[in-house]
Amino acid sequence: MQTFTGLDRLLADPARLRGRRIGIITNPTGITYDLSSMVDVICALPDVTVRALFGPEHGARGEVQDGLTIGSIIDEATGLPVYSLYGEHKKPTAEMLGDIDLLIYDIQDVGCRYYTYAYTLSYVMEAAAEHGVEVLVLDRPNPINGVQIEGNMLDPAFSSFVGRYALPIRHGLTNAEFARFINTEFGIGCNLSTLPMQGWQRELWFDQTALPWVTPSPNLPSLDCATVYPGTCLFEGTNLSEGRGTTHPFEWLGAPWVNGRAWAEALNRLDLPGVRFRPVVFAPTYSKHLGATCQGVQVHVTDRSLLNATAVGLHMLATCRRLHPDQFEFLPTSWEGHHLPVPRPHFDLLAGNAHIRNALVANVPVPDIMATWSQIPQHFEQQRAPYLLY
Repeated sequence: MQTFTGLDRLLADPARLRGRRIGIITNPTGITYDLSSMVDVICALPDVTVRALFGPEHGARGEVQDGLTIGSIIDEATGLPVYSLYGEHKKPTAEMLGDIDLLIYDIQDVGCRYYTYAYTLSYVMEAAAEHGVEVLVLDRPNPINGVQIEGNMLDPAFSSFVGRYALPIRHGLTNAEFARFINTEFGIGCNLSTLPMQGWQRELWFDQTALPWVTPSPNLPSLDCATVYPGTCLFEGTNLSEGRGTTHPFEWLGAPWVNGRAWAEALNRLDLPGVRFRPVVFAPTYSKHLGATCQGVQVHVTDRSLLNATAVGLHMLATCRRLHPDQFEFLPTSWEGHHLPVPRPHFDLLAGNAHIRNALVANVPVPDIMATWSQIPQHFEQQRAPYLLY
């Protein structure tokens, strides 16, 4: 069944935009069903004035790699100012908002706690509340479905731009549901409106929506990558390559000192549901181990309905540490950790606490680490229920 996004529904009846002074927060995923840019189509509407664009991590046009700060520029296609919300400012300033009275947010998310676009939305909502600006969130699918919930809850002491709120790693919310949730649960209190999708159901994966896949960020080129991302993104906090600079980011994991065959065999012996592993050799063209020949494994999802990506990531970490105790390391901090009042290892910011890393170092079995999370899906389902749209 065809899913129509909030953007497509807005363009079918754009009356609510007429006479408004608009700021747009988007990136290349802000497209119509026929692949037209939302910026172009909204700017072309009669009696609608777009004052500025706002770019998240990777930029409004998606041209910048992860972790790199972005300056404010002029958009060549429209001549509009593009204010960066990833760099000196995460929250729009009063000057940026100028005479804007409506901020429209339309970005494809990946359904995982550690993805910065959601927190860009949260800062936009905070600024809007402070300056009396309305926020309209145009909804898009949670690409890895809106049913499955995974992982631990973030400890607020580890709040950062890769995890601001107490959420599970895989939360099952859409953008509009996330906005509704944080607006009330975390007291933002902005003038928020949402435009839900038509034809989307919670159990749908992105490839069941008939929508075109546009890369949400430079290192998530496919739904396969997004499917394993909740688990394998944890490798960002280690000295292994998470596959950045390869054709299979977050599916290929490794390092020059890894024995890929031994790692794959050890993981396959665990017989984890919905997944198998095979040894790979790769040389990243970007990020960690640039140009070096790495051995590692590729994560092959055999049944995504059975997959618990968070559990897979933890088993991969534990198994790699056991095979390579003298080489495996957790990185001390990161680009994000340096900006916090208390610098913390990047792994801890992703994991949402220090307990998981300490337990892995102490060789605590992964099932024991996860045992304390068993009630989280049920509790979070109850917490999020008032904010669901589908």
